[in-house]
Amino acid sequence: MAEIRLENITKLFDKHIVGLKDFTLQVKDGEFVTILGPSGSGKSTALRIIAGLEHQDKGSIFIDGINVNKHLPQERDVAFVFQSYALYPHMDVYENIAVGLRIKGCSKGEIQKRVQDVTELLEIGGLLKRKPKALSGGQRQRAALARAIAKRPKVFLLDEPLSNLDASLREKMRTELKILFNKLKATVIYVTHDQTEAMSLSDKIALINNGMLKQVGLPDDLYYKPNDLFVASFLGSPRINTLELDIIGRKNFVCGKVCLSIPLNWVSKLNNRSKVILGVRPEHIKVYLEPQENTHLAQLILIEKMDKYAILSLSWQGQILKVIAEKDFATWHKRDSIWFQFDMNKLYLFDKETLNTI
Repeated sequence: MAEIRLENITKLFDKHIVGLKDFTLQVKDGEFVTILGPSGSGKSTALRIIAGLEHQDKGSIFIDGINVNKHLPQERDVAFVFQSYALYPHMDVYENIAVGLRIKGCSKGEIQKRVQDVTELLEIGGLLKRKPKALSGGQRQRAALARAIAKRPKVFLLDEPLSNLDASLREKMRTELKILFNKLKATVIYVTHDQTEAMSLSDKIALINNGMLKQVGLPDDLYYKPNDLFVASFLGSPRINTLELDIIGRKNFVCGKVCLSIPLNWVSKLNNRSKVILGVRPEHIKVYLEPQENTHLAQLILIEKMDKYAILSLSWQGQILKVIAEKDFATWHKRDSIWFQFDMNKLYLFDKETLNTI
């Protein structure tokens, strides 16, 4: 396996549309890194540039310490697993796996051994004579992975490989992928827009938007220590609640007609700001059937029942707050009002102009 470094990669389309801008990322040997972001953010462009399928306008790519800017795709020793799986429809599973090994010049005996080893690993040995049209989505995904693994590349590049699967199979394959690449001790760059995949699979997440890297780090770091409002909003379901607050006399936040005392440890952070954005995650709001000290009255407008918890929608001061609550809500639909309380130790403040975390 190998380390990968992307240094100041910039990619323009039609000379003015930014695909990537000064994108810099390091992936250590044996690390599983996910490039996460919304559609059109540039994450697949980054993957294709690493593979040599696209060429950057600026910057350098290093694989195992070697600058591969001028290397052809077949010279970069990477394996690419596409969203569509890209299996040859006229070939059976065995031939789909073997064709790349023949191109590399492997002997017949070596090809047979590699195909046998990888199909046993992925438990698709009984599918070797089937063509792609006779395979389920999960079987096609395994066949595409088998083809990539059989090449024994330095780097695996996976572009939304689970997006065509149904929800239950996608969850199962997430677990299998994590176990598989741990076993292979592989260097992996994985692209997805699905935060659940990123949080569950990754050693490290690189969150990208509009072609720019917003934050890179451990999954928990991005969730609990976001650099800005975009990062805080992209991770979490339901997404983080945001409230625009006025600051009065450096002692109180004002939201609508309600005043909230500013914690003393926040005062020095506010400087001379007159407005901020408060962020609070749905799991950091407590709800009560009766008023308690420091609680606020809200209108309960919707209950979405889940397995062991419920998502409540509260109307408060002209805004909607989402709350995750672990309670029995069997009779709550009869209520119009509810009391809630922010966990003041787990709130976020964002600058109103820059949207950066304060």
